[in-house]
Amino acid sequence: MRIMKTINKIPGGLMVVPLFIGMIVNTFFPNLLKIGGFTEALSSAGYPTVLGMYLFTVGTQMTLSAAPRMLKRGFGIMAVKVGTATAIALTVAHFFGGSLLGLSTLAILVAMSDTNGGMFMALTSVMGDKEDVGTYVPQSIETGPFLTMIILVGAGLANIPWLTMLSVIAPIMAGAVLGNLDKDLREFFSAHQPIIVPFMAFTLGQTINLSAVVTAGLPGLALGVFVLVVTGTVCILADLFLGGSGIAGAAASSTAGNSAAVPRAIALADPSYAAIASAATIQVAASVIVTAVLTPILTSFVFNRVQARRALGAASAASAADALAGAGGGAGHLAIPRRPATE
Repeated sequence: MRIMKTINKIPGGLMVVPLFIGMIVNTFFPNLLKIGGFTEALSSAGYPTVLGMYLFTVGTQMTLSAAPRMLKRGFGIMAVKVGTATAIALTVAHFFGGSLLGLSTLAILVAMSDTNGGMFMALTSVMGDKEDVGTYVPQSIETGPFLTMIILVGAGLANIPWLTMLSVIAPIMAGAVLGNLDKDLREFFSAHQPIIVPFMAFTLGQTINLSAVVTAGLPGLALGVFVLVVTGTVCILADLFLGGSGIAGAAASSTAGNSAAVPRAIALADPSYAAIASAATIQVAASVIVTAVLTPILTSFVFNRVQARRALGAASAASAADALAGAGGGAGHLAIPRRPATE
């Protein structure tokens, strides 16, 4: 049986498939894994531990040795993406009572502010250049719940103790320190990071009841399209403004698969979000799938435009060179009258 290949054919499959299996277990067999010991540790009870492991491995990938131009473009793309997400989320919170068309402030903020790093690097590796790929280094700051916590607390929309926020960033910082000190450690954790994702998704799924899918599904699909259009537009413009081709900006128009874990992490830190965490998780997961399909299409469209523009520029340059060569050749054949020789 080719289970792994089938899972990989699904957008964000390593996150999405175990997530839904966990939801099925929780919905129809809620006590199946609640028998104590190691088995129950792989249920919702073990979610915080697995999330902590994941945040550590993410931290190991945050390197400081990036070229200034990469950092400038990367921070620029991240700033406009997170800034736009924050502005829209705050608008929904303050002017629409925290919910717009079934989408909560939490779901909008999480889905719009975190880029699918694996997809970004895959797309920019194929259609961009090394500098495009390198712009993800600063963008990786978006990963995990810490940035979302900062925004919610800063906007007065959450009451999260500073020690709780520190407990979220501590594994990331520990990983970042080790990853920068030792390249071999960074490569080791990078190679094994995908192993953690299915366990994180499965334990997360066991905090959600499938009944939430019915009410959250369609708004989640709309959220995915909204994320692509809005963040895709601002990120492309930012990339162009900072000297890029727009390809990296287009590749940043997705929702990260691991962002489906953020609403629950926020609810653990601030119980006032517990009531909407399940619906927000489903909506963010839907956005992951939608953008996983549409972001490559958008990036390919921008890539083709860039290639056409470069080809046109090359053709224009060649025409100008031919014209100059022709003019030079013509001048060389002009008859120059000779002064008659004096006898």
